[in-house]
Amino acid sequence: MLKKDLSLRSPIEKIIGIENITDSSFGAVLSRAGVGKTRFLVQIALIQLLNDEKIVHVSLDDSMGKINLRYNEGYTNLVDSIGYVDPQKALRLWDDISLNKVGISYNEASFDTTKIKDYLKSFKKARLPLPAIMIIDGLNFDEDITDILEDLRSLNQEFNISIWFAMQTHRDESLSKDGYPVQLETRKQLFDKALFLKPVNNKIQAVVLKDGNKTSQKFLLNPATMMLVTEDK
Repeated sequence: MLKKDLSLRSPIEKIIGIENITDSSFGAVLSRAGVGKTRFLVQIALIQLLNDEKIVHVSLDDSMGKINLRYNEGYTNLVDSIGYVDPQKALRLWDDISLNKVGISYNEASFDTTKIKDYLKSFKKARLPLPAIMIIDGLNFDEDITDILEDLRSLNQEFNISIWFAMQTHRDESLSKDGYPVQLETRKQLFDKALFLKPVNNKIQAVVLKDGNKTSQKFLLNPATMMLVTEDK
């Protein structure tokens, strides 16, 4: 029951739809530095964990310790959003579902899609269920990373794993006529889903840039917790 309650309280349920998280090859969460890309991606991953799916979080920015801290905080915010929950019950659930989370820390020099492929192949070799999604946080979309994206698209197809990226934008850059930051505009054909996070009146506005009939929808998030808030009248 707690799993279901948490899933229904998640901002992801309203913004993307629980059933649609893995219905993509590539998804992107865009914002300038410090707005909340990683915390939003953590909420996406938490939905999968609550559905007893495996997830992989690859970071080129954060250490394993910081990755784990982000998940602990994200889970706590989600639990707190539904009101009182028996702390022991919440802890037991986290101890259970967090076993399906793997964090991998790289830097730009050590990041290698071949290593990721070998890791995914190890699941098949051991006849274990493959992760449902992979989060990749820290790729520099201001550079030409065509080869990396092509390799990751191959992994998506070979292992049927949905891949979500953190895509950093910059404050003074103009948007395209479709409202896309330049980092997405030049690669928009690759991505099935994309959301843009931006500060608005002490909140964060999540704008759906690309996601079928959800495109152009807007939602408000609490910047401290990334939970949905009701728009002021």
